[in-house]
Amino acid sequence: MVGGMRFSVLDRANAIAGLSESEVLQGVLEHARSAESRGFRRFLVAEHHAVPGLPGSQPAMLATAVGAATESIRIGTAGIMLPDHQPLIVAEQIATLEALFPSRVDAGIGSSLGFTAPVRAALRQGDVAELKKRYPDDLRELLGYLRGEAAVTARPANHGATPVFLLAGFRSVLLAAELGLGVILGGPNQVDAARLYRQNFRPGLIDAPQIILSFIIAVADTAEAARDLLLPEAWAQARARSTGSFDGLSPVGQLEEASLSSRERRRVEEALAGAVHGTPAQVGARLRELLHAAGAEEILVTGGMSDLAGRARSEELLAELGGS
Repeated sequence: MVGGMRFSVLDRANAIAGLSESEVLQGVLEHARSAESRGFRRFLVAEHHAVPGLPGSQPAMLATAVGAATESIRIGTAGIMLPDHQPLIVAEQIATLEALFPSRVDAGIGSSLGFTAPVRAALRQGDVAELKKRYPDDLRELLGYLRGEAAVTARPANHGATPVFLLAGFRSVLLAAELGLGVILGGPNQVDAARLYRQNFRPGLIDAPQIILSFIIAVADTAEAARDLLLPEAWAQARARSTGSFDGLSPVGQLEEASLSSRERRRVEEALAGAVHGTPAQVGARLRELLHAAGAEEILVTGGMSDLAGRARSEELLAELGGS
């Protein structure tokens, strides 16, 4: 740990060209064991329904498998999307994880809706505006179940034992501050959002502000190699915005720049510019700067990679940064 710098990992279970979806999910468990062996603080998984290229649809189930595959690393979600479920069901999922893996669980909660209109219909989500309006009340209801303060007692009983983090952009940090929850901050305005959160925080489920900054990160022995680690996902995201299909991540050597439109090339460069990548010295300096500006101590490493050996080397180098 450098200057209070800690690292955690979010694995979105990105599909990889040439691997089955079963192999991808098994790979998440291998990734968790690797992160644990390197001393990472948390290993989190995500929720995406019917998104091509992202087979990780059930974070509570996948987190259970991660917990069974590991021994000490904290496990959890980033996150369970509350509009996809009744608050009682989410409380039961979180409480079951906590009962199975006491004092190891972190519950990240998000507000994203289904990816497309057919997915939202399949999730029985109804009116989008109404769902967004209801989110704060649903979140309060969820916390009531976890604390054992609701008219219905969720089982297994949690007694507020599980830390809850909001996946928060600039607008939702005020809700986290009001309810006394931790935050996982992503996007371009993390420093300003962190400041707003700290200024408005009131003790609730936790007694003091807790901030995790989320970044796509790649570290390698050269800056070019680090950039190459991130290129397949940036490429897939740029193509997805044009085609509507998020395909499995291909090896960097199979990506042909000539096949991209000028708009897609611009999107690739924008995605890379928003990430943190480079040599250990470059990445370490940038992360310390970001943590200091936000008043945070922990970085959540995100981003999918098709080069699994390169990912392992990147996380090895990050672990060395955290331990130097």
